[in-house]
Amino acid sequence: MGERRTRPDAQTATPAQWRAYLYEQSNVAGWSVEAWYHAFGCRRFVSVERHTVTNEARAVADAPNAGQAATGSASADSGAPDADSTS
Repeated sequence: MGERRTRPDAQTATPAQWRAYLYEQSNVAGWSVEAWYHAFGCRRFVSVERHTVTNEARAVADAPNAGQAATGSASADSGAPDADSTS
């Protein structure tokens, strides 16, 4: 999904502010925090800290408040059968 940014209010944002939100990104060469959606797995949003040059990921966590309506809760199971099983 890309670089994590604050979305402007669609009701009060000017066309220039909305266009800047949609198309202007900082594209830093280095570590960046991004929001990703795990469509073919747990179907949750995750926050990924990724190096934009080497593609190395060093931190992955649940993205707070993202996609809560789709999953019902941020603590939903991983989707894997017997994920908590020790046998």
